[in-house]
Amino acid sequence: MKKLILPLVLLSGVAVGQTKLRPEIDQKAAALEAKVIEWRRDIHQNPELGNAETRTAKKVADHLRYLGIEVQENVAVTGVVGILRGGKPGPTVALRADMDALPVTERVDLPFKSTVTTTYNGQETGVMHACGHDTHVAILMGVAEVLASMKDDLQGTVKFLFQPAEEGIYQEGVTSWGAKQMVEEGVMKDVDAVFGLHIGSQMEVGKIGYRSGPALAGVDNLEITVHGTQAHGASPWSGVDPIVTSAQIVNGLQTIISRNVNITAAPAIVTVGAIHGGIRHNIIPEKVEMIGTIRTFGDEQQALVHKRITEIATNIAESAGAKADVNIEKLYPATVNDPTLTELMGPTILAAAGDGNVITNPLITGAEDFSFFQREKPGLFISLGGMKKGGDPTKTPSHHTPDFYIDEGGFVLGMRVMSYFVVDYMGMKK
Repeated sequence: MKKLILPLVLLSGVAVGQTKLRPEIDQKAAALEAKVIEWRRDIHQNPELGNAETRTAKKVADHLRYLGIEVQENVAVTGVVGILRGGKPGPTVALRADMDALPVTERVDLPFKSTVTTTYNGQETGVMHACGHDTHVAILMGVAEVLASMKDDLQGTVKFLFQPAEEGIYQEGVTSWGAKQMVEEGVMKDVDAVFGLHIGSQMEVGKIGYRSGPALAGVDNLEITVHGTQAHGASPWSGVDPIVTSAQIVNGLQTIISRNVNITAAPAIVTVGAIHGGIRHNIIPEKVEMIGTIRTFGDEQQALVHKRITEIATNIAESAGAKADVNIEKLYPATVNDPTLTELMGPTILAAAGDGNVITNPLITGAEDFSFFQREKPGLFISLGGMKKGGDPTKTPSHHTPDFYIDEGGFVLGMRVMSYFVVDYMGMKK
């Protein structure tokens, strides 16, 4: 990662925002740090999977009501929307925090360690906030308190989107995501811009990272079924071997990245994650099933990769006398930071984090359903440091692992930058 250098013209342009409110935001955010940490620890100790975040949602709704914010509950099953109307007319700015945890058993020895267990996909497992969504919720609860205390000075409306099921719901043949469902239920119709952050366990506390344009990959599920003709393993010529055919398909798929995708523009990934076929040493099976994941950074690239997967799998199978059925399920589109909005808010990020603390993120092949909000209105998604100062990112446990850990020293910066986004954007768009 490299330091982000902002043009001087942008630094001066921020003067049109409500910069006079920044010192008050700084003071209020600092005063709320202990409370936000307490909220985070409570949520961390009581994690809930997607569309089951009832305790978390109640905690959020009760807090918003206490602040005098209009509350809508049961949005996209368990989501909460808070509406704070400022004292002056202006745009509507949405801020998003995801609430769900993961089916991961926590190994970190903390006083507030999760001991919650559940049955997931037929297996007993722990439940853990192994991606930092507990921090997102607590930070946005703090932002709500900061902004509610100065609502008479706000030039517009703030919409707080506490979203369920960012990690997705996969059950009974139904695939769903909280952001997509929130959009379908109309939460973005009156929004002018949307902002979100994600804590990073491998980014140092005090840092903010972002990039303009494509930032996180779109993700799709891949399923390929190769149909052959079953035969005795001692006489393979009497059948059509779907295992050999599948091996050739796996190798062929890798040529999409090495020969079809312009990797100087953006990377792409096609990974086969599992192959299932056969039951005995000396039986060539009738079929082989493969599953995998696809990562791309835009609609055009996605279409190219999908097309080549289908062509390669079906044609290799045909050349072997087999047949391949290809099914690609689109999941999240790429997370794309609106270039105009990103340029506009660059000075705001620098003002919140300070010189030397803003970096340009590389393209990230992970995915985020925040992208569904960005498909509706201009959006900006940033990374917030959650690794202890001086930590080594190569030795720090990554997200979605039992040892995932967040240093709580970056929460005040998270509150500051999200609050700055609101007041600066409103000042620029009044």
